[in-house]
Amino acid sequence: MTHLKVINPNTALAMTESIGRCARAVASSTTTITAVSPAMGPESIESHYDEALAVPGLLAEVAAGEREGVDGYVIACFGDPGLDAARELAAGPVIGIAEAAMHAATLVGRSFSVVTTLSRTVGRAWDLAHRYGFAAACRGVHACDIPVLDLDDPAARKVVMDLCAIAVERDGSDSVVLGCAGMADFAAEVSRETGVPVIDGVAVATKLAESLVSLGLRTSKRGEYARPGPKRYSGLLREFTT
Repeated sequence: MTHLKVINPNTALAMTESIGRCARAVASSTTTITAVSPAMGPESIESHYDEALAVPGLLAEVAAGEREGVDGYVIACFGDPGLDAARELAAGPVIGIAEAAMHAATLVGRSFSVVTTLSRTVGRAWDLAHRYGFAAACRGVHACDIPVLDLDDPAARKVVMDLCAIAVERDGSDSVVLGCAGMADFAAEVSRETGVPVIDGVAVATKLAESLVSLGLRTSKRGEYARPGPKRYSGLLREFTT
């Protein structure tokens, strides 16, 4: 049996439940999915400030998972917040949904477009495309300007679907990457509408984490992802002392 912890780094529990359903829909019958939100942090992540303040709660969930014997983790936010720090704490693989989705997009076509939430997050998506080595394949990043917590509105779904179609036409891309975990259950419907692969990072990251665990591949502890050395933290972070 494989136990994966899917962490929604914001505190919106309805969104966490939706993310958990999407992860369980693709997981094998021998994989247990535990979907969680941190006990502290922002209700949505839509700025660098939000992302920074989401990381301590995320890391607390990873630390708890290590005590519980979790085999691998998915960070279910398209900014991939705290990804490197989480890899330092975790023995098993930690997969961010943006990295996973962009990888998958390059396996099913030569180019992709990203459709994300607010315009202010476009730069972050481009930063990640460059960091992960996929900037040449990314034809464009398009914002629907719908806040994360409003994505469950049927009208919002229509806006996202229309923007995906526009992105494919305008960019000439082979696939679409959905740039928010709150869009996770849109993928199949948008794919039918656009006629191209539409990639939900939650699903891909779940399968990738599951595969790495089954292959016995764990996070390397040589060098950068070695566990942090002993250090005292103070104030609100005193519980994070290593």
